Order: sequence, then structure tokens, then C-alpha cells
Amino acid sequence: MDLERQMNRRVMSRRRLLRAMAGGVAAMGVLPLLAACGDDDDEDDDAGTTPAASTATTASGAQATSTTGESAAATPTTAASPAGDASPTTGTGGFEGETLVVYSGRSEELVQPILDQFGEAFGVTVEVRYGDSAEMAALLLEEGDGSPADVFFSQDAGALGAIGQEGLFAALPEDVLGRVDSRFSDPEGMWVGVSGRARAVVYNTEALSEADIPASILDFTDEEWSGRLGWAPTNASFQAFVTALRVERGDDAARDWLEGMVANDITVYEGNSPIVQAVIDGEIDAGFVNHYYLLRMRAEAGEDLPAENFIYSDGDPGALINVAGAGVLASGSQELANAFVGYLLDTEAQQYFANETFEYPLIEGVEGDPGLVPLEEIETPDIDLSDLADLEGTLEMLRDVGIL
Repeated sequence: MDLERQMNRRVMSRRRLLRAMAGGVAAMGVLPLLAACGDDDDEDDDAGTTPAASTATTASGAQATSTTGESAAATPTTAASPAGDASPTTGTGGFEGETLVVYSGRSEELVQPILDQFGEAFGVTVEVRYGDSAEMAALLLEEGDGSPADVFFSQDAGALGAIGQEGLFAALPEDVLGRVDSRFSDPEGMWVGVSGRARAVVYNTEALSEADIPASILDFTDEEWSGRLGWAPTNASFQAFVTALRVERGDDAARDWLEGMVANDITVYEGNSPIVQAVIDGEIDAGFVNHYYLLRMRAEAGEDLPAENFIYSDGDPGALINVAGAGVLASGSQELANAFVGYLLDTEAQQYFANETFEYPLIEGVEGDPGLVPLEEIETPDIDLSDLADLEGTLEMLRDVGIL
């Protein structure tokens, strides 16, 4: 990488990321700031102001409690050694008895099964520190080369970009990177997406049809949509969308859209789930969410609901697909960590994300929900997802417009 490109990619410094987080805390009174660099979509909702207990789990199923939040800087609790009779399903790779330390911005409820399976398959101990992706990114930046982490498993590409731009990741092997479309990984190979989340317009089918959805998400500022829409400005995925809009169209265009939506009397919700429920209940006609919230609610209900997702697919700013992904710390156990990232991109793990989290699998040969627009048919905005790390300007803009 030449010097100029290297300098360009290090636009989000350690100080800048922490300042963005601190600014968000001051603006919203939330500790920790779950929205910074994106992390909320694993949970049923987007809020969560109290440090939560998490577990470190090994192949033997032993657990040890650690905490996130203010005590997140403590060393991960060491769990018991794995059972010697684990039955590997993918080959151990000679890692038996080793320990993998994962900093996870994804929730324990959703990803612990995958971590357990990896530990059992490879005969290793897996220690996990859970927190939101912003907390984990800030912790890694503070720990630097002294971090005990081997892998950062993030809910959001922006947080991965922040770590990659600081030079803390090692390049991933080509055989791992090559499993995923290049638009869903770092151009320099520092991190790779493992599952995708499309932005969607969820709409009430008794009030609207697909033909009623405007050609661009930017057209929702038209006065015909006044009082009919909902959004969640403190939601990390929404903030990532605004950041992507800034990156692709510029700050002026992003500000104009935000101001237009405010002028259209858009209803504010605390998270994605309340938006979807409001659409189902007919409180609003449509709202801006991630695609899988409706799929989850439909699966829980066990019946059709009066709502559908519209997913832009023509390169519109509304066609953003963000990813959960992983990067390997240069200071960690790289060989074992690479095996773990590869495991996340194997068929079994990808099918798990498709079936259990309703996300887009990112490798060929694994199908997502049959109701989703196929990933290969979605032309996403022409941006580098690592640039979603530039959250500071988005938070400032949202405050200036009076949204936060």
C-alpha cells in the first residue's frame, strides 16, 4: 500500500473515535453509547444503557462470567479446558488445547451457538467478551498491541473499519476473503463480512402497495408522506445509513434529506421493532428499518402480518447492505483466529445466520429467506463499508438538525 493511500485509510484515529463516542454520550445521556459505530441489531431492540453480564464459554460447556461496560477493560475470564473427547466436524487443524479470545459486538444469544460449535470442532477453549461493537472497538484501540483479543467479531462494518484504519488487524488469507463478494469486505483484506443486513422500507400492506414506494429513498421528503413515516435516529443502523449517505452523496445532500424528513413530521421511535409494530398496527404507513425485523416478527407470530419489506436494489442510497464481520488482531494467535473466521464462512455457520438471525448469508450456495431479494440482484451504493467508521460527522449533523 503506498503512503498516500495508507494515510487516507487512517482517517479515523483512536482519539477521533473516542471523541465521537464521548460526544454521543453527552448528546443522548446514554452510557455506553450503543449507537456509536453501530451495534444494536442483535437484540430485540436498540436500547440498552446498563452494562450486561456475559459469559466466556469453552468446548466443554464451562462458563465464567465477565462484564461489559465500565469493567470491560478487565482481562477476559479464563474458562476450563475443553473436553478431550470433542468430536471435530471440520478438522482440528492441530489447534487442540489452544485458547481463542474473541471480542464480540454481536449478542451472546445469537452467536454463542456458533462459538460453541467451533470450540467443539477444533478442540479449543473459546473465551468471549461481549459488549456492543462501539465498546469493543474503543477497548481494542486503547489496548493496542497489548490486547488479549485474537478476533474482533463486530455487528457493524464501521467498527471494523476503525480498527483496520489503526493498523491493528492482520490481512486475512485469500482463501477466506475469496468466499465473499468484494463489496462486503475490506479492500485491503483487513476484515471480511460474514452476514448481511439490508436497509428496508417496511410498509403496511393495507395502506400501501409496492408500487406506492417512491423510486428513491430520498423522495420520502415529498409532502405526500407527511405524518405517515417512522424512524429511529438513535439506532446504530440508521446512523450507519446516514453515514453512507454522507459518504456517497455528500453532507449537503444528507442534511437536506434529514431536514426534509423532519419537516414531514416523521414519527420518532426507540428502535426497529417498535417501528415494525407501528406499521403492523396501522399507526404509520411505513418506516425505515433493517430487513430482518419483520421476518423475525412474522416467524414469532406464525402467521402472515399486514406488512412487507421493500428493499431498494438499483444502487439507490436506500440499497445499503451493511455487514456483521470479523477481523484478526495482528497481535493475537493469527492462525487459530483465521481458522475461526473461515469457520464463520463455512456452509453450516452461514446457514445458521440465514435460518436463525434472518440475515443474508454471504457465501455462494447458501440461500437466505425465500422472501428476500437475492443478494446478487441488489446493486448497492458505491462505497467502501470501512468508511462507515466516520461516525463523528453523522452524530454532529443529527444534533445540528435537532434529531438527537
